[in-house]
Amino acid sequence: MTSSRVYEENVREIVDRPGEMRERARRLQAVEAFGESLATVRAGEDIDLDVRLESVHEGILVSALARTTMHAQCGRCLTEFSEPFEVEFQELFAYTPSEADEYGVHGDHVNLEPPLRDAVVLALPFQPVCRPDCPGLDPETGELRDARTAAESVPVDPRWAALAGLLAEETDADRKSDPESK
Repeated sequence: MTSSRVYEENVREIVDRPGEMRERARRLQAVEAFGESLATVRAGEDIDLDVRLESVHEGILVSALARTTMHAQCGRCLTEFSEPFEVEFQELFAYTPSEADEYGVHGDHVNLEPPLRDAVVLALPFQPVCRPDCPGLDPETGELRDARTAAESVPVDPRWAALAGLLAEETDADRKSDPESK
């Protein structure tokens, strides 16, 4: 199969037959990478597609679930990681597309690549993290912080030291005035 035909789905049996429906499951390989930021689906990565094709008066309605693997770099600690990734999309492929942004039925097939690419790229995280509690890198040394180091207080900028002192005085005053807080 050539690269342009990898994402094509045959709809010959249901074209111009409103009410007809077909469900298919297929595995294909991504011809090109999806995404260009910290998170991507790499070229050659397996993509499992569960596709539902429904013939309607205007065209072919495609509902699909794509499952693959996302490869990412943590936005906090820059560690490379991979995890399962899943996205759903639904798109109408019109028999006679009237606008430039509509997808069309081409003879006896529909090309799933544009809506699949759009759905994957929009669902990829902008700032992926390797784990929710990732402490990230130390801003001074660039070394990976552990949870204890990350929890330690950050030194106060000398320009703001006077305000930090006011906050400490206010906290002490609140404790003295509220006898239940002792």
